[in-house]
Amino acid sequence: MFNVEMYQGKKDENYALVQKQLVALIEDEPNMIANLSNSAALLNQFLSDINWVGFYLVEKDQLVLGPFQGLPACVRISMGKGVCGTSAAERKTMRVEDVHKFPGHIACDAATRSEIVIPLIKDGNLIGVLDIDSPITNRFDESDQQGLEKFTDTLSKYL
Repeated sequence: MFNVEMYQGKKDENYALVQKQLVALIEDEPNMIANLSNSAALLNQFLSDINWVGFYLVEKDQLVLGPFQGLPACVRISMGKGVCGTSAAERKTMRVEDVHKFPGHIACDAATRSEIVIPLIKDGNLIGVLDIDSPITNRFDESDQQGLEKFTDTLSKYL
């Protein structure tokens, strides 16, 4: 059973706690969709000031919408297009302070102002991306990036 935690520590302590919760949620479950679904729900509960969190999964030369929390979203994104496609193509985290200044940004939710996208890589293969949107400009900082990269590294081991 999952208990809702109040994240009242320092940001790095809170990320360490959510990391432990992630492992507890997925360590005994082999199904990728179940694990991605619980991971999205966990992050939605953990992170403040966000309006969308979820996954896009690699299918041939595109990213296809996977489990998420938030409003309905774009279903397919071409590699190299928008923040998600750029992150996937370059296999690196994209932290965008103001999405309206990102060339080619794909606006699925007009309320989104900032975004962070982290590639999911397992055994050297890109399997998808974690995408998190916020209605606040410059919502994500270096400590968020580090915490979320650790989160995705752990998650990828169980996919």
